[in-house]
Amino acid sequence: MEDNRKEQIEALEVFLEFNERLVKNMRIIVKELSGERLDDTDKFLKAIVDAINWEVQVVNGTMEVLNDGAERVNKEEVNSVIIPLSDAIAAKDDARMAEAFKNAIPVFEQLGVVAKEVTQ
Repeated sequence: MEDNRKEQIEALEVFLEFNERLVKNMRIIVKELSGERLDDTDKFLKAIVDAINWEVQVVNGTMEVLNDGAERVNKEEVNSVIIPLSDAIAAKDDARMAEAFKNAIPVFEQLGVVAKEVTQ
């Protein structure tokens, strides 16, 4: 049991390193999807989506630690930004994606805050 918790804490420490960069890149992709597309926007978008998927997997796998003693992460709240983002990406609609990323940024920032809280 203690080993599992230790592994979850280690996963969250790695998560913290990625999260800061992910949030920064999400802000950049919003600009690119809002009319400032570059040659590599699609490639950049895919990398961001892969990072989001990875972070969501880490959050799901560490929910026990994240919410130990108090609910810090609400799965429905996370899903409320992931589902519209996923739909916008599937539709390949730049304006919808930009809006969905804007809505997702605060949730991912909060995940970073929570991860930092439980790893300290």
